[in-house]
Amino acid sequence: MKGTLAQVRTYERSVQLLMVNQFTINLGFYMLMPYLAAHLSGTLGLAGWVVGLVLGVRNFSQQGMFLVGGTLADRFGYKPMIVAGCVLRTAGFATLGLVDSLAALIAASAATGLAGALFNPAVRAYLAADAGERRVEAFALFNVFYQAGILLGPLVGMVLTGVDFRITCLVAAGIFALLSVVQIRALPARRAEGAAPKEGQGRDGVLAQWRGILANRPFLLFSGAMIGSYVLSFQVYLALPLEVRRLGGEGEFGTAAVAALFAVSGLSTIVGQTRVTAWCKARYEPGQALTRGLVCMSLAFVPLLLATAVPVPESGAGLWLLAAAPPTLAALLLAVGTMIAYPFEMDTIVRLSGDRLVATHYGLYNTICGIGITLGNLLTGAALDAAREAGMPALPWISLVALGLACAAALYGLHRTGRLATPTPGPQPVAA
Repeated sequence: MKGTLAQVRTYERSVQLLMVNQFTINLGFYMLMPYLAAHLSGTLGLAGWVVGLVLGVRNFSQQGMFLVGGTLADRFGYKPMIVAGCVLRTAGFATLGLVDSLAALIAASAATGLAGALFNPAVRAYLAADAGERRVEAFALFNVFYQAGILLGPLVGMVLTGVDFRITCLVAAGIFALLSVVQIRALPARRAEGAAPKEGQGRDGVLAQWRGILANRPFLLFSGAMIGSYVLSFQVYLALPLEVRRLGGEGEFGTAAVAALFAVSGLSTIVGQTRVTAWCKARYEPGQALTRGLVCMSLAFVPLLLATAVPVPESGAGLWLLAAAPPTLAALLLAVGTMIAYPFEMDTIVRLSGDRLVATHYGLYNTICGIGITLGNLLTGAALDAAREAGMPALPWISLVALGLACAAALYGLHRTGRLATPTPGPQPVAA
């Protein structure tokens, strides 16, 4: 970790602050969100469909507004959107802990989602701009702070929620309130160059910008090819825990084994991300690194596939080993694949944007991948159900391996045809 902190200090103050900000954002978010469903269904006694509605509103408001959030960041500057997102999440988290009416809960959930749509594209575009030619290394460090927040947040939330969930909400809101003040006082203003439409062309200018991005075929192809990486990585939260509990049960062992999945994923990234990025950058072009990252993520499900050929013991150490080892190895390989791909993925988005309207490109990219995750999870869930009913436990893992390899092949094709290279400057997609 010392080496990581030493690397961080070599960047501008704004980049350092953005990395610490992301750690704090994830700390506050993940100390609350894993326990929200239990609070809604248990403490408040809401029906399952209502809990799903409240959580779904948060996801929909974030994914659906990413493009708008990125556009606003390019037009009005990155700092205002980062501050607005932190303030909005402060209000949303505080409200979740203080109200019990459905309307207020839905409004608070929507506010927390919109907050993410405002600051996520802005943070990444700001980081890309100020890191300059060291973008790949900066995004590697950014992922370390990102994962550290995910790892620590649920632990802090577990302690606070053990006292009272309302305390968890208020502490999380307090973290975002403090973060808002820090942004206002310490984060330098940063604005995208040439992003604002000319006077009197506001709406038409924005629509022209969106049309220009939608006409950027390499960017759209890249976004579509990367959907698979997000579907695969999300299985740490869906298919892998379900597999652990299918074999290991819902007791203490199952809980501990699921916790190990998240610990392996987060700790491996914190320890290895910068080393993996340096190794890959010295040997591969961005497209090659992306392809290898996707292949590694695809292979993550091979241990689970092989485990389906092993007879399931009725009890004892053999059952525990079969329940815990393949999913944990899968989580580790998913983390390694993400470590390989993520910094080059973020850099490729900037290059395909031509260093213009970067936040808007990040916003559209997040929306595309978010839709892909939703559809992918629905299909994965269907495959898990079909596998149980048909007695074919290998089906979900074969499907996920095939998805990953297909996306890796698509990325390889884009790389070989030169579509992941920096585009040649052309006419600007803004209304004349």
